[in-house]
Amino acid sequence: MSAFEIILAAAIHLTIPLAFAALGECVAERAGTLNISLEGMMLCGAFAAVAIGTATGSPTMGLILGSLAGVLVAAVHAFFSHFLAVNTFVVGLTLNVAVLGLTSILSVAMVLSPVQISQWSIPGLSSIPVLGDAVFTQRWAAFLLLPLIPACWWLLYRTRWGLELRACGENPQSADVSGIHVNRRRRQALLFCGLMAGLGGAYLAVGEVGSFNDNMTAGRGFVVLAAVIFGGWRLKMTLIGCLLFGTADALRLAMPALGYQISSPILIAAPYVLAIAAMLFLAKKQRAPKALSKPFERGLV
Repeated sequence: MSAFEIILAAAIHLTIPLAFAALGECVAERAGTLNISLEGMMLCGAFAAVAIGTATGSPTMGLILGSLAGVLVAAVHAFFSHFLAVNTFVVGLTLNVAVLGLTSILSVAMVLSPVQISQWSIPGLSSIPVLGDAVFTQRWAAFLLLPLIPACWWLLYRTRWGLELRACGENPQSADVSGIHVNRRRRQALLFCGLMAGLGGAYLAVGEVGSFNDNMTAGRGFVVLAAVIFGGWRLKMTLIGCLLFGTADALRLAMPALGYQISSPILIAAPYVLAIAAMLFLAKKQRAPKALSKPFERGLV
């Protein structure tokens, strides 16, 4: 394989988990919820996928239940932030730390085996020069993105639920007057985000890596947050942002393998520096949902 093919293949592999999580985060933020616990959702999904895959001998079962583990974290987040009115940022950061500690303890206490889902190649397309093997030969769960991306777009922009959800992110007081249960819609968006983030973490574990390592998400949840800002809270541009950050991470891994001698700390920091730069330069230029991160209480303007 040429250097371009190696970098392209690595970029796509590293983008896929980000893309799954970004679909959910984009929906959550359009509803007005800034989901800081995304990192914990992905990490919990990764651990659950390997643990369940080890226990059942089925990586597919691990992938499915790993996705639901992300929903569990989202449900805890929703309970504390909506029913107990705890600050959502505090809840998110606490959940991230709690999941990191819990998965580290359990990974030592349990015997986890390598588990990995099978790889598929699309006949004909996988034989295209340069692009074929890198793009059209993937672990089978990666192809779930093909229906999920248009499905999320349709859900957000072509359904009554999506209209109500976006209204909750723009003007929750008006949405409430219209008869929309604002916090219920936000909880639904948060649970959907948990499902997608759990799927992203599960795919990272049983799709790309094939095992679980402590803190294996390594800040990817925060990179996804940056990708949503980079994309201006629009699905298409958010996914392009995921590809950009995935490519930066791919260069970190591919450059030494290709014989280029670049300082290791620089390569490790590059994706995160890029994410911070994107937030600094684009956060003020893009228009976020007006009620993003603002708690809703009926009767308050």
